[in-house]
Amino acid sequence: MTEMNKEEIKRMPLIGDPAPEFRAMTTMGKVNFPEDYRGSWVVLFSHPADFTPVCTTEFITFSKMSDEFARLNTRLLGLSIDSLHSHLAWARSIEDIDWNGSGKVVVNFPIIADISMKVAKSYGMLQTVAKTQTVRAVYIIDAEGIIRAILYYPMSTGRNMAEIKRIIQSLQLHDQENVSTPADWQPGDDVLLGSPLTLEEANERMEHPDQDMTPLSWYLTVKKMKQ
Repeated sequence: MTEMNKEEIKRMPLIGDPAPEFRAMTTMGKVNFPEDYRGSWVVLFSHPADFTPVCTTEFITFSKMSDEFARLNTRLLGLSIDSLHSHLAWARSIEDIDWNGSGKVVVNFPIIADISMKVAKSYGMLQTVAKTQTVRAVYIIDAEGIIRAILYYPMSTGRNMAEIKRIIQSLQLHDQENVSTPADWQPGDDVLLGSPLTLEEANERMEHPDQDMTPLSWYLTVKKMKQ
């Protein structure tokens, strides 16, 4: 088996894996990942190509929400299989676009130049639909460099940035409070406790619930979040 074949079949990282390490050039200088980002959460995301319609709207939206992500101790890091000069030219062109009439923005996060496709391959960002373009992959990586969530979008569908932010908020709340978030959860909504692991615990929860808990069944308990 050739070295190229070995690289092509390399397993893509999964939730719970350490984020693959890499060094790369970006529009804001060299990056050593994840070392340079220790202590911060990261949204590492790929886009198919510079100067494309859907990608442009995504970068504008990410830029406008960068302060919101920063308040969650989260940094943004983009990537595509384009040159550094292409990234720079595209980022500058975005400054002249007023998407949805909400004002012009500056792309204020780094974009990785991945001409070699090394980073894209290590993260499984290349799919069979186009082997020389990255799909819309999103990796949410925590402050310890561990992958906590993975999302993939087709090339024709722009990402929901509010959902990416919501996932980070849910994960951070889980880490802080050891709770889970139900379907359609939004910050401030009620949350869920884990299922009991013993019969004694299940009986106790049903018969003597804490004041801020509502057991709907022995395995389904709602917890009121303090405002």
